[in-house]
Amino acid sequence: MDALLEEQSRLVLKRFDYALAWQIGASIQSMAAERNLPIGIEVAHGASPVFLAIMPGATPDNVDWVRRKRAVALRFHQSSLYMRLLCESKDVNFHTRYRLPEADFAASGGSVPIVVGTVGVVGAVSVSGLPDVEDHRLVISAISALRDAA
Repeated sequence: MDALLEEQSRLVLKRFDYALAWQIGASIQSMAAERNLPIGIEVAHGASPVFLAIMPGATPDNVDWVRRKRAVALRFHQSSLYMRLLCESKDVNFHTRYRLPEADFAASGGSVPIVVGTVGVVGAVSVSGLPDVEDHRLVISAISALRDAA
């Protein structure tokens, strides 16, 4: 979990706008197309999707998972993977502990908050369709690659 916190601290952006949201989303879409990954992808400003794609083989359920993972990242200002691991380490059920409905929140890896250094959390990048750690890694890879441009 410490590695996830350190990882997130390295992903702070200087700025975030809709053009960068599209770059991040397009980067993930390109990686997914090259590797034939059946995923849903979302880059959101706040809770509003700016980039949304469903890759071949993914289903509308992946879009719902993306929405629920994003809700976790935005509420806790931590990755959805971090929140899953935190609850597992304390042997508590995420939904019971935080009194949050399963229909709206998913503590499963794949959503990472977008943090702008002078502002804080402004949105989230989310992926669903692979095992949750792989979803998380895909998001981290895309943000890391574009971090210096932002």
